[in-house]
Amino acid sequence: MPAVIRKSLLQLVFSGAFMKRWNDRLRPMELMEVDKQAHKMIVAWMLYFRASEGLPREQRLALADEIIECGLFDYFYRLVITDIKPPVFYQIKANREDYQKLTRWVLPQLKPRLAPLGAAFWERMSAALMEPEEKTLSRRILMAAHLFASYSEFRLLKPLNQHDEELPEIEESFVVRLRGLSDIPGVAELLSGEGEFARFAARTGQLRFQKRWSQTPRVPETTVLGHMFLVATYSWFFSVEAGACRARRQNNYFTGLFHDLPELLTRDIISPVKKADAAIGELIKQYENQELERRIFAPLTRGGQGALAGRLAYLLGLEVGSEFIATVVEDGRIRRVSDEDLRGPKNRDELDPKDGPLLKMCDNLAAFMEADTALRNGINNEQLHQARWRIRRMYDDRPEVMGIQVGALLADFD
Repeated sequence: MPAVIRKSLLQLVFSGAFMKRWNDRLRPMELMEVDKQAHKMIVAWMLYFRASEGLPREQRLALADEIIECGLFDYFYRLVITDIKPPVFYQIKANREDYQKLTRWVLPQLKPRLAPLGAAFWERMSAALMEPEEKTLSRRILMAAHLFASYSEFRLLKPLNQHDEELPEIEESFVVRLRGLSDIPGVAELLSGEGEFARFAARTGQLRFQKRWSQTPRVPETTVLGHMFLVATYSWFFSVEAGACRARRQNNYFTGLFHDLPELLTRDIISPVKKADAAIGELIKQYENQELERRIFAPLTRGGQGALAGRLAYLLGLEVGSEFIATVVEDGRIRRVSDEDLRGPKNRDELDPKDGPLLKMCDNLAAFMEADTALRNGINNEQLHQARWRIRRMYDDRPEVMGIQVGALLADFD
């Protein structure tokens, strides 16, 4: 029986929105851990897609499971050791005995919030963190994605820190370690910065520049990029709780990770504007799709990344009209399915299923966490109160979504 997700886990995942990166350097903007994690996992998906081409279904599913879970393990670990500078941490990690001492201290800090996920999850996490050998394909993909995302941040702050004598050494470290992973398909392209594969990876990182709720003061402020990581992570845990098959929970995670990609082209259009009138909402949707095709999918396809573009289109639900519509792939065709079918006969790996309502619930929960956390931090304004109230009202009449007791979960925030 899957564990019931609790308030404390949602808060733990969200806490990366407080965690500043590169805070000993002059920065053009605050660089936050949750944004870096989003960029890292987007790049990990891209590398996974390339590395898994031609693999049998079972191997592809197993590889994606490892990448997502180990990415989460690393994130939780990072939340605890936030004050250790990377060079110091890498020195600790190079000594197996020292690293395991640190890990034996870290794990008890996480257990109160993660133990409810069940003994199997905790054992996998403990084992993975105690033996962080980066020799498996999943671990090497994650390391390459981590290095690329961190290097992208470094290049943002480099022009402002020309006086810093450590910069050349830091940059050389990124380049040397990425070159050491260049046997993974796609890594050499990322390092060169040439081609549509690398350009797409770089562009997605620009979503950290877009603040959500831009006219509403909040603490912490969240970006579109960080929000996508929150939705992806919530989707993964709730998919497991809902008994989703491997393909479905992976599709839900990666859809969450890309669901606001159109805002790279349109900015963050707030829900009241989208919902003010059906015609306005439809006009915005049409413009988003046109811009996605012109600026994302067409360049990827022309650049030899047509398969990647096709997979991304499936995750974004372009053929059925929304990423929040449940779908499967049958006889080579994408088909809409009911929630009941997805919980029953369509919940099979070979059908490549993807949720709708569960993903929308996670999108709403991430927005709820943004509003609720700001209010608890003393930012008292009408927009935040209305947002929190509106999201709770959504689940008054429908407290259960795909088997998840979301109404009871929101009640814990009283």
